[in-house]
Amino acid sequence: MSSEPFYHVRVKEGEVGRLALLPGDPARVKLIGEQLKEPKIIASHREFTVLNGYLDDELVTVCSTGIGGPSAAIAVEELSRAGVKTMIRVGTCGAIQREVKIGDLVIATAAVRLDGTSKQYVVPEYPAVASPQIVYALSKAAKELGFRFHIGLCASTDAFYIGQGRHGFQGFRTAESRSISYLMRRLRVLCFEMEASTIFTLSTIYGLRAGAVFVAIPAKASDPDRLGHELRVSKSAVEALRILMKWDKEAEGGIWLPK
Repeated sequence: MSSEPFYHVRVKEGEVGRLALLPGDPARVKLIGEQLKEPKIIASHREFTVLNGYLDDELVTVCSTGIGGPSAAIAVEELSRAGVKTMIRVGTCGAIQREVKIGDLVIATAAVRLDGTSKQYVVPEYPAVASPQIVYALSKAAKELGFRFHIGLCASTDAFYIGQGRHGFQGFRTAESRSISYLMRRLRVLCFEMEASTIFTLSTIYGLRAGAVFVAIPAKASDPDRLGHELRVSKSAVEALRILMKWDKEAEGGIWLPK
Protein backbone atom coordinates (compact mmCIF):
# COMPACT_ATOMS: atom_id res chain seq x y z
CA MET A 1 0.00 0.00 0.00
CA SER A 2 1.40 3.37 -1.04
CA SER A 3 2.07 5.87 1.76
CA GLU A 4 2.11 8.83 -0.62
CA PRO A 5 -1.07 10.77 -1.51
CA PHE A 6 -2.05 10.79 -5.15
CA TYR A 7 -0.93 13.82 -7.11
CA HIS A 8 -4.26 15.59 -7.69
CA VAL A 9 -6.94 14.34 -5.29
CA ARG A 10 -4.38 14.20 -2.45
CA VAL A 11 -5.72 11.08 -0.75
CA LYS A 12 -3.81 7.90 -0.06
CA GLU A 13 -4.66 4.32 -0.89
CA GLY A 14 -7.16 3.03 1.66
CA GLU A 15 -8.37 6.46 2.79
CA VAL A 16 -11.62 6.30 0.80
CA GLY A 17 -14.77 4.18 0.73
CA ARG A 18 -15.66 1.70 -1.97
CA LEU A 19 -18.61 3.92 -2.92
CA ALA A 20 -18.14 7.47 -4.19
CA LEU A 21 -20.31 10.34 -5.39
CA LEU A 22 -18.77 12.70 -7.94
CA PRO A 23 -20.26 16.18 -8.16
CA GLY A 24 -18.59 18.64 -10.49
CA ASP A 25 -18.80 21.68 -8.22
CA PRO A 26 -16.61 21.59 -5.06
CA ALA A 27 -19.39 23.48 -3.23
CA ARG A 28 -21.73 20.56 -3.83
CA VAL A 29 -19.42 18.27 -1.85
CA LYS A 30 -20.46 19.93 1.40
CA LEU A 31 -24.14 19.81 0.37
CA ILE A 32 -23.93 16.07 -0.17
CA GLY A 33 -21.86 15.63 2.98
CA GLU A 34 -24.68 17.11 5.07
CA GLN A 35 -26.68 13.97 4.24
CA LEU A 36 -23.97 11.70 5.67
CA LYS A 37 -22.92 11.02 9.25
CA GLU A 38 -19.66 12.49 10.53
CA PRO A 39 -18.78 14.28 7.28
CA LYS A 40 -15.18 15.43 7.10
CA ILE A 41 -13.19 17.02 4.29
CA ILE A 42 -9.98 15.03 4.01
CA ALA A 43 -8.35 16.79 1.05
CA SER A 44 -8.74 19.87 -1.10
CA HIS A 45 -6.53 20.71 -4.08
CA ARG A 46 -7.49 22.71 -7.16
CA GLU A 47 -10.92 21.51 -8.33
CA PHE A 48 -10.76 18.36 -6.20
CA THR A 49 -12.41 18.53 -2.78
CA VAL A 50 -12.70 15.14 -1.07
CA LEU A 51 -15.02 14.37 1.83
CA ASN A 52 -15.61 11.18 3.79
CA GLY A 53 -18.80 10.41 5.70
CA TYR A 54 -20.90 7.46 6.75
CA LEU A 55 -24.13 6.20 5.26
CA ASP A 56 -25.74 3.51 7.41
CA ASP A 57 -22.32 2.79 8.95
CA GLU A 58 -20.53 2.40 5.61
CA LEU A 59 -17.80 4.83 4.60
CA VAL A 60 -18.76 6.88 1.53
CA THR A 61 -16.48 9.29 -0.31
CA VAL A 62 -17.57 12.45 -2.11
CA CYS A 63 -15.11 14.02 -4.57
CA SER A 64 -15.63 17.00 -6.86
CA THR A 65 -14.29 16.61 -10.40
CA GLY A 66 -14.41 20.17 -11.70
CA ILE A 67 -15.68 20.79 -15.23
CA GLY A 68 -15.09 18.48 -18.15
CA GLY A 69 -13.53 15.18 -19.12
CA PRO A 70 -9.85 15.84 -18.35
CA SER A 71 -10.37 16.51 -14.64
CA ALA A 72 -13.06 13.82 -14.39
CA ALA A 73 -10.57 11.29 -15.77
CA ILE A 74 -8.04 12.30 -13.12
CA ALA A 75 -10.64 11.73 -10.41
CA VAL A 76 -11.51 8.27 -11.76
CA GLU A 77 -7.84 7.30 -12.14
CA GLU A 78 -6.78 8.36 -8.67
CA LEU A 79 -9.90 7.40 -6.72
CA SER A 80 -9.85 3.91 -8.23
CA ARG A 81 -6.22 3.55 -7.19
CA ALA A 82 -7.23 4.66 -3.69
CA GLY A 83 -9.90 1.96 -3.45
CA VAL A 84 -13.17 3.27 -4.92
CA LYS A 85 -15.15 0.60 -6.83
CA THR A 86 -18.44 2.42 -7.55
CA MET A 87 -18.82 6.00 -8.78
CA ILE A 88 -21.97 8.03 -9.41
CA ARG A 89 -21.76 11.41 -11.07
CA VAL A 90 -24.08 13.90 -9.35
CA GLY A 91 -24.48 16.87 -11.65
CA THR A 92 -26.47 19.42 -13.56
CA CYS A 93 -27.45 19.38 -17.21
CA GLY A 94 -29.05 21.35 -19.98
CA ALA A 95 -32.25 19.80 -21.31
CA ILE A 96 -32.52 18.94 -25.01
CA GLN A 97 -35.93 17.28 -25.15
CA ARG A 98 -38.98 19.44 -24.44
CA GLU A 99 -40.39 16.95 -21.96
CA VAL A 100 -37.36 17.45 -19.69
CA LYS A 101 -38.38 20.44 -17.57
CA ILE A 102 -36.25 22.59 -15.29
CA GLY A 103 -35.87 20.71 -12.01
CA ASP A 104 -36.40 17.27 -13.55
CA LEU A 105 -33.85 14.54 -12.95
CA VAL A 106 -32.16 12.71 -15.82
CA ILE A 107 -30.71 9.25 -15.15
CA ALA A 108 -28.21 8.35 -17.87
CA THR A 109 -28.15 4.88 -19.40
CA ALA A 110 -25.27 5.88 -21.68
CA ALA A 111 -23.50 8.94 -23.04
CA VAL A 112 -22.80 10.19 -26.55
CA ARG A 113 -19.02 10.63 -26.57
CA LEU A 114 -18.63 14.18 -27.85
CA ASP A 115 -15.67 14.67 -25.50
CA GLY A 116 -11.99 14.35 -26.37
CA THR A 117 -10.67 12.73 -23.19
CA SER A 118 -12.29 9.31 -23.60
CA LYS A 119 -11.00 9.13 -27.17
CA GLN A 120 -7.45 9.17 -25.82
CA TYR A 121 -8.25 5.93 -24.00
CA VAL A 122 -10.14 3.96 -26.63
CA VAL A 123 -11.57 4.18 -30.15
CA PRO A 124 -14.73 6.27 -30.66
CA GLU A 125 -16.78 3.16 -31.41
CA TYR A 126 -16.32 1.92 -27.83
CA PRO A 127 -19.55 2.63 -25.89
CA ALA A 128 -19.86 4.86 -22.84
CA VAL A 129 -22.48 3.03 -20.77
CA ALA A 130 -23.70 3.20 -17.20
CA SER A 131 -23.79 0.09 -15.03
CA PRO A 132 -27.34 -1.34 -15.14
CA GLN A 133 -27.44 -1.82 -11.36
CA ILE A 134 -26.82 1.88 -10.82
CA VAL A 135 -29.44 2.90 -13.37
CA TYR A 136 -31.95 0.72 -11.52
CA ALA A 137 -30.90 2.06 -8.11
CA LEU A 138 -31.11 5.70 -9.22
CA SER A 139 -34.53 5.11 -10.77
CA LYS A 140 -35.81 3.39 -7.64
CA ALA A 141 -34.44 6.18 -5.45
CA ALA A 142 -36.01 8.96 -7.53
CA LYS A 143 -39.35 7.16 -7.57
CA GLU A 144 -39.35 6.56 -3.81
CA LEU A 145 -38.47 10.20 -3.17
CA GLY A 146 -41.28 11.37 -5.43
CA PHE A 147 -39.04 13.23 -7.88
CA ARG A 148 -39.93 13.59 -11.55
CA PHE A 149 -37.25 11.84 -13.62
CA HIS A 150 -36.34 10.61 -17.10
CA ILE A 151 -34.13 7.70 -18.14
CA GLY A 152 -32.07 7.72 -21.32
CA LEU A 153 -29.07 9.13 -23.16
CA CYS A 154 -27.00 12.18 -22.35
CA ALA A 155 -24.42 13.87 -24.56
CA SER A 156 -21.07 14.83 -23.04
CA THR A 157 -19.22 17.74 -24.61
CA ASP A 158 -15.92 19.51 -23.99
CA ALA A 159 -17.20 23.02 -24.75
CA PHE A 160 -20.08 24.49 -22.74
CA TYR A 161 -20.90 27.18 -25.29
CA ILE A 162 -20.06 26.08 -28.83
CA GLY A 163 -20.19 22.35 -28.02
CA GLN A 164 -23.77 22.61 -26.80
CA GLY A 165 -25.10 24.84 -29.56
CA ARG A 166 -24.78 28.17 -27.78
CA HIS A 167 -23.20 31.30 -29.28
CA GLY A 168 -19.58 32.05 -28.52
CA PHE A 169 -18.19 35.52 -27.93
CA GLN A 170 -19.25 38.04 -30.61
CA GLY A 171 -21.86 35.55 -31.82
CA PHE A 172 -19.29 33.03 -33.01
CA ARG A 173 -20.69 29.68 -34.16
CA THR A 174 -19.56 26.77 -36.29
CA ALA A 175 -21.62 24.73 -38.72
CA GLU A 176 -21.61 21.88 -36.20
CA SER A 177 -22.72 24.08 -33.31
CA ARG A 178 -25.65 25.41 -35.32
CA SER A 179 -27.04 21.92 -35.77
CA ILE A 180 -25.91 19.99 -32.70
CA SER A 181 -29.02 20.60 -30.58
CA TYR A 182 -31.34 19.67 -33.44
CA LEU A 183 -29.33 16.53 -34.18
CA MET A 184 -29.27 15.38 -30.55
CA ARG A 185 -32.99 16.05 -30.24
CA ARG A 186 -33.68 13.89 -33.29
CA LEU A 187 -31.47 11.17 -31.84
CA ARG A 188 -33.59 11.23 -28.64
CA VAL A 189 -30.74 12.40 -26.43
CA LEU A 190 -32.18 13.92 -23.26
CA CYS A 191 -29.55 16.43 -22.18
CA PHE A 192 -26.09 17.97 -22.51
CA GLU A 193 -23.46 17.71 -19.78
CA MET A 194 -19.67 17.42 -19.69
CA GLU A 195 -18.32 14.47 -17.67
CA ALA A 196 -20.41 11.29 -17.93
CA SER A 197 -18.90 9.88 -21.11
CA THR A 198 -15.40 9.98 -19.62
CA ILE A 199 -16.51 8.47 -16.31
CA PHE A 200 -18.51 5.71 -18.02
CA THR A 201 -15.76 4.83 -20.50
CA LEU A 202 -12.96 4.64 -17.95
CA SER A 203 -15.10 2.75 -15.45
CA THR A 204 -15.94 0.08 -18.01
CA ILE A 205 -12.30 -0.26 -19.04
CA TYR A 206 -11.21 -0.64 -15.41
CA GLY A 207 -14.03 -2.95 -14.31
CA LEU A 208 -15.74 -0.43 -12.03
CA ARG A 209 -19.42 0.43 -11.58
CA ALA A 210 -20.51 3.87 -12.73
CA GLY A 211 -23.68 5.86 -13.18
CA ALA A 212 -24.89 9.43 -13.42
CA VAL A 213 -27.87 11.48 -12.35
CA PHE A 214 -28.37 15.12 -13.34
CA VAL A 215 -30.87 17.84 -12.59
CA ALA A 216 -31.94 20.09 -15.45
CA ILE A 217 -31.19 23.75 -14.74
CA PRO A 218 -31.49 26.98 -16.75
CA ALA A 219 -28.34 28.25 -18.47
CA LYS A 220 -28.11 31.42 -16.42
CA ALA A 221 -26.40 32.44 -13.22
CA SER A 222 -29.52 33.88 -11.58
CA ASP A 223 -31.48 30.76 -10.70
CA PRO A 224 -33.46 31.26 -7.46
CA ASP A 225 -34.23 27.53 -7.32
CA ARG A 226 -30.62 26.36 -7.76
CA LEU A 227 -30.22 25.09 -4.19
CA GLY A 228 -33.48 23.15 -4.40
CA HIS A 229 -32.42 21.58 -7.68
CA GLU A 230 -29.05 20.53 -6.27
CA LEU A 231 -30.63 19.14 -3.11
CA ARG A 232 -32.97 17.02 -5.22
CA VAL A 233 -30.21 15.44 -7.29
CA SER A 234 -27.99 14.98 -4.22
CA LYS A 235 -30.71 13.23 -2.22
CA SER A 236 -31.40 10.91 -5.15
CA ALA A 237 -27.76 9.89 -5.39
CA VAL A 238 -27.39 9.27 -1.67
CA GLU A 239 -30.56 7.18 -1.59
CA ALA A 240 -29.32 5.21 -4.61
CA LEU A 241 -26.16 4.35 -2.67
CA ARG A 242 -28.28 3.10 0.20
CA ILE A 243 -30.17 0.85 -2.24
CA LEU A 244 -26.93 -0.42 -3.78
CA MET A 245 -25.54 -1.19 -0.34
CA LYS A 246 -28.62 -3.28 0.43
CA TRP A 247 -28.36 -5.17 -2.85
CA ASP A 248 -24.63 -5.77 -2.35
CA LYS A 249 -25.24 -7.12 1.13
CA GLU A 250 -27.95 -9.45 -0.11
CA ALA A 251 -25.59 -10.71 -2.81
CA GLU A 252 -22.78 -11.07 -0.24
CA GLY A 253 -20.50 -9.08 -2.51
CA GLY A 254 -20.41 -11.78 -5.19
CA ILE A 255 -22.69 -10.34 -7.87
CA TRP A 256 -22.80 -6.58 -7.83
CA LEU A 257 -19.22 -5.58 -7.07
CA PRO A 258 -16.28 -6.02 -9.49
CA LYS A 259 -13.55 -8.36 -8.36
